[in-house]
Amino acid sequence: ALDGVTVTVAGGECVALVGESGSGKTTLLRCFNRTVDPDTGEVRVRGAPVGQADPVALRRSMGYVQQEGGLLPHWSVLRNVELVPRLLGDPDPEEKAGRALRRVGLDPAEFGNRSPGTLSGGQRQRAALARALAAEPDIVLLDEPFSALDALTRSELHRTFRALLDDGEFTVLFVTHDLREADRLADRVG
Repeated sequence: ALDGVTVTVAGGECVALVGESGSGKTTLLRCFNRTVDPDTGEVRVRGAPVGQADPVALRRSMGYVQQEGGLLPHWSVLRNVELVPRLLGDPDPEEKAGRALRRVGLDPAEFGNRSPGTLSGGQRQRAALARALAAEPDIVLLDEPFSALDALTRSELHRTFRALLDDGEFTVLFVTHDLREADRLADRVG
């Protein structure tokens, strides 16, 4: 799917990967967290080759949002968002999850005990973004996080995400097929 790809993303930068369906965008994104290992070449994250990193530790050090959110349906929203802080042994994963939910515009008191199936598409994507941010990663990978949303919800989430980007607390690599979305959100487009 990929041949001769070179991408460099500076700390604090948001880079969008744009291309047609089947062009390798998601495959490239997944190389950064070792969900896909390339046959040749090298992928470096934080200056170190990811092929030498423990894949579980690497994945837990990054936020990741799948296209459909990937929330576990049998867990509450709060439990979903607590997942990575809990796996990392954080002393207060519920507090981190609540903070992340508030950052993306969801009140933990209102949404925390709900199941993902009771949320709208936009609320599910906000919860998925909160889960990606809960452990306060320095790198966030997003795989078409806004593509399945209606235009109004998408616009609202763009504003929320742009505000998070403006805080400059993390580096973002995101996949999209929408050039306008890439132009609106990214510092650079590949």
